Amino acid sequence: MREGHLPERARLHDASVVPVPQRLLDSWQRSEEYGVPLDDVEPVFTGTYDDESLFFECGREVLTNLHRTLANEPVSLMLTDADGLVLNRLSGDRSLLRALDAVHLAPGFSYAEREAGTNGLGLALADRAPTVVRADEHYALSLCTYTCAAAPVLDPLTGRVEGAVNLTTWSKSSSDLLLALAQSAAGTTAAMMLARSRGRRPRPQPRGEVFRIEKPRLEPGAGTLDGLSGPWTEAAARASAGVAEGRVVAAVGEPGSGRATLLAQALRSVRPRDRILAASAPAPQDIEPWLGLWTPELDKPHTAVVLRDVEALPLWVAERLRDLVLAARAGSVGGGGAGSADGGGGAAGGDAPRIVLAVTAERLEDVPAPLASLVESVVEVPPLRERPDDVLPLARQIARRLRGHEIVFTRTAERALHNHAWPGNVRALTDAVRFAATRADVVDLRHLPPEVLSGTSHRLSRIEAFERDEIVRVLSRHASSMKAAADELGMSRATLYRKISQYGIDIPR
Repeated sequence: MREGHLPERARLHDASVVPVPQRLLDSWQRSEEYGVPLDDVEPVFTGTYDDESLFFECGREVLTNLHRTLANEPVSLMLTDADGLVLNRLSGDRSLLRALDAVHLAPGFSYAEREAGTNGLGLALADRAPTVVRADEHYALSLCTYTCAAAPVLDPLTGRVEGAVNLTTWSKSSSDLLLALAQSAAGTTAAMMLARSRGRRPRPQPRGEVFRIEKPRLEPGAGTLDGLSGPWTEAAARASAGVAEGRVVAAVGEPGSGRATLLAQALRSVRPRDRILAASAPAPQDIEPWLGLWTPELDKPHTAVVLRDVEALPLWVAERLRDLVLAARAGSVGGGGAGSADGGGGAAGGDAPRIVLAVTAERLEDVPAPLASLVESVVEVPPLRERPDDVLPLARQIARRLRGHEIVFTRTAERALHNHAWPGNVRALTDAVRFAATRADVVDLRHLPPEVLSGTSHRLSRIEAFERDEIVRVLSRHASSMKAAADELGMSRATLYRKISQYGIDIPR
């Protein structure tokens, strides 16, 4: 570490009677640990990036429109990818552009926190939150003549960070509106991405869920069925073995595949008397209360925790949560605020860890580094399309839980459910069964959602989706007569066959 650098930063801010935000202190600390030079930035140049992605297309259009409004202002507008790589840069101020070239804040260079230290776009990406870094709040002294405001752009369908919108100006210029402009541009980019994704539904936004405590009879997720297919039982066995050995287990796989359910079943099988505390990443406004609630919870005995979708946690939150977990395992939680982790007062000799932890993520590399350092066992959860024998048992159980009694599926409906690829996994199966089971006690083809009976690989426009749904509806009623179906739809049989092929429609006979 550079002796005295962080205290000097704090002293400068104390002199101006502006408290140093904890996020900034954490970022300075990480910058030191990354070995970022103090005097000048040395960002990595890659020179290559994806300029054909939907994110780049929409972001470039949004910034181009904003640039027309700010063409005479000393502001540079930039789009970066999720790794902080600058994709494009717009500004009408030539002196500002020359100055930014001097510090390599230009297309092709990465300004991630790990490469350039504390800066607006790097911190916005690390914390997944809108951020302003002014003047001497930057880690590298060569950046102290600038003020940067950045906002991450989240994919509206998956919730992943696609990149960031960054606005940079001189530190002496007014920056009050920069963050609002960056947030507006990021929001417009995400909305445009959704509109151009041809009508797919956006990912539900978090509603401030902090946690829920599951009773022994119910694990989080789709259900508690035993005796499922080999791929599922093998994954469950690996998770149970990791829990039994006291390891931190990470379940990775596609969203909706049952990662949290698998972990909860493993925890229940190994530690049947434990509480299962299932926690989702909180909404931004709930982060501090969410962290504060961990301290008393982690201090309670017989507690098992499943942290879902940890890739959605900002880096600083992951760091504080890691410290809390380590403190709990050392027996030192209690009395300190969220994020305290002095590690003192180790657990009595031979005692088992006071908290059992498991996490879920889509990929292991998506787990924030502080939590990834805790992971000792990784279990890959297979998607539903790779375990088709689980579809019907899950569908019957989902229907039973929805209606409170058994629901009958006809043989053709069963074949349709079994043959579908389920790109949304168990979550999509749940939606489909809910759609059907609330319409009839005996579920037939005509009660299933149209998308279950088609397998088109491209996204459908609204008109295409309407046409497909009508074809499915009519074919479900005239499955034995293509002529009758074509007559009702007002098209020739040749056209109907072509449309069936186009939409990948499969109506079991």
